[in-house]
Amino acid sequence: MTSRRRFLLPLSAVVLLLAACSSAARQDGGGPAERWRPRPGTAWQWQLDGRVDPRVDVPVYDIDGFENRRSDVARLHREGRRVICYVNAGAWESFRPDSGDFPASVLGRPNGWKGERWLDIRRLDVLGPLLAARFDMCRRKGFDAVEPDLLDGYLNRTGFPLTARHQLAFNRLIARLAHERGLSVGLKNDLPQIPQLVDVFDFAVNEECAQYGECASLTPFVRAGKAVLHVEYAVPGEKFCGQARRLGLSSMRKKLNLDEWREPCPR
Repeated sequence: MTSRRRFLLPLSAVVLLLAACSSAARQDGGGPAERWRPRPGTAWQWQLDGRVDPRVDVPVYDIDGFENRRSDVARLHREGRRVICYVNAGAWESFRPDSGDFPASVLGRPNGWKGERWLDIRRLDVLGPLLAARFDMCRRKGFDAVEPDLLDGYLNRTGFPLTARHQLAFNRLIARLAHERGLSVGLKNDLPQIPQLVDVFDFAVNEECAQYGECASLTPFVRAGKAVLHVEYAVPGEKFCGQARRLGLSSMRKKLNLDEWREPCPR
């Protein structure tokens, strides 16, 4: 039998070691050590079109949870990146492998994207287990966080009489499901409810706040030490990057199909 020698550190050394670990956890994004959070100003890549191209030199990738494998996530981790798992939470997608698990009773109007229909987010009893299974997939593949899309159905014509109260209950369920699995979770758009949700979500993901003059609404996340991962599609960088830097956003321009192309704001 091979013996293992036990080394006992002096108390002063233990204190220093614990302090160093605590400091490292804070540098990695703050919050509980078991749950990573991106910090304001963190550079990122958002690619939802196909399997990830890992060649962009940024510390955070946001990629499709279904289209990418555990090995893709592991490769990014080996290169020192954190990886966010994109899943659609507010709409049904006909092309996903679990599409048959969603009963017809929760499918609403088309949302403008091919093969997608809004979901009846009032049905937490139905959608909760289905989304939990998706988050389980993210965890099995080794992701650090989730980006649940379409958390603002109540602001759209979904085919259901959704209210702000329904959306708050649904979004809080989403955050709880992620946290129960040790995953950070981002609030996607839903700017009107940021005051109620900034303490529940670990970061924000936003599309086109500059185009619609809404970027200042996201500053509660920055003040809380949480990143705002922001993209514009139509507005050129010279029109929004200055404000984005002042507000502490993590901003870039992307093509609407969200392929590997990106034009980050200069830092």
